[in-house]
Amino acid sequence: MSQQVPVDAADLEQRIGRLANLKRAIATAIVGQADVVDQLLIGLLAGGHCLLEGVPGLGKTLLVRTLGEALEMDFRRVQFTPDLMPSDILGTELLEEDHGTGHRSFRFQKGPVFTNLLLADELNRTPPKTQAALLEAMQEKTVSYGGQTYQLPQPFFVLATQNPLEQAGTYPLPEAQLDRFLLQVRVGYPTAIEERDILALTTGSAAQAVPRVMSAADVVRLQRDVRDVYLSDDLLGWITALVRATRPGDLSAPAEVESYVRWGAGPRAGQALVLCAKARALLSGRLAATREDIAALAAPVMRHRLLLSFAAEAEGKSADDVVAALLSHMPPPAA
Repeated sequence: MSQQVPVDAADLEQRIGRLANLKRAIATAIVGQADVVDQLLIGLLAGGHCLLEGVPGLGKTLLVRTLGEALEMDFRRVQFTPDLMPSDILGTELLEEDHGTGHRSFRFQKGPVFTNLLLADELNRTPPKTQAALLEAMQEKTVSYGGQTYQLPQPFFVLATQNPLEQAGTYPLPEAQLDRFLLQVRVGYPTAIEERDILALTTGSAAQAVPRVMSAADVVRLQRDVRDVYLSDDLLGWITALVRATRPGDLSAPAEVESYVRWGAGPRAGQALVLCAKARALLSGRLAATREDIAALAAPVMRHRLLLSFAAEAEGKSADDVVAALLSHMPPPAA
């Protein structure tokens, strides 16, 4: 049975109010992209990581840097290239000598992964060996090196980008690593009005400072609050049914899944959808998740977890098309 843990209402209301302040702070530097900002904040509150897909020049780096400034958290950016090595991300051991005694010892020099917000830019441009270096950090929030395990700062949030246009010289992310991302966020072009505002904001002499509205400790506390958000048993059953229906051969799978999906989503997709629905509810100032929360996040949660067939590629079908058919085939339980 789902249970709601009692919390101090006044403190919780204050923390929820800070989320609204956070969105306003981000808006001082980011024009539009409301859905993208919401999904990134949902990923942060749910304690997961986000994979951003969009063409260059849409402000992905600026967005995560702005988020780090507004949250008073450390931000690092790593440009992934074909010659990048795992030690360039995780760190390496340095041989040091004590000039007084002549004693030599190794010291671990931490790499850029030891931060709160890590922007992994063009993650699919580096070989699988280097991509895999992030797996432990993303899942366990630790780094193992030289027989020692090092804890990463909390909170730890990876924001990775990949370019959907250029595939030459890229290394597609393996399914195991894609599954580590809580959400895959699509970044589209701005509207005409938003693009005009971007030009006005970025070509003038005045630069508006991003206000600091929350601390890392506030984020960690909100991540705990997310798990206290109520989700009814009916909605939990609906999420379970949706995830299972993505698997070909399941009795509840619609025709689109049988025709276009080679491999469906695993249990981690269900965990992600539950947490993201709760985080969206909290971001909206609610203490209970709804059907709308689940439906709004079904595609970002599952689009990178579905392995499509050759028939889907031939007919121009995307993972979002399959998720849309899934939601139509399996409507939510009655309120």
